Amino acid sequence: MDQEMEAKGRSRRSISVELGQLKLFAKAIGESDPIHFDQAAAKAAGLRAPLAPPTFSYALGALAFGSESWSEELGIDPASLLHGEQTFEYFQPIHAGDVLLLQRQVVDRYEKKGGKLSFVVVDTSATNQRNELCVRSRMVGVIQKP
Repeated sequence: MDQEMEAKGRSRRSISVELGQLKLFAKAIGESDPIHFDQAAAKAAGLRAPLAPPTFSYALGALAFGSESWSEELGIDPASLLHGEQTFEYFQPIHAGDVLLLQRQVVDRYEKKGGKLSFVVVDTSATNQRNELCVRSRMVGVIQKP
């Protein structure tokens, strides 16, 4: 990958994890365990604050980066982009009240099928206010060419 593309495909944002976000997310995914949205239940379970469900980390990127699209930054038409794969590695739990630094970077681009399909690999990491790595994800986007 060339240096210009690497520089373009790198972003950093800070985001506070709010209890309201966790409540809405838990409701949206049908999570009924109150440790994810109720302060008293979280404390009773020995947690310092409500615990983000594991899949909440996917929503973090949208919350932190908003409409800033790495695909548009790289000149990729979002209409031609498909979500091909997503993986997560979890290191530390995320709780309501945490302040996370998200770092997103395009780490690879390659083609298959004689150039008819292009792939973009994007890594995102979230580090908390104690500088502990909480989660690292890798997304593979597939670009269909006409």
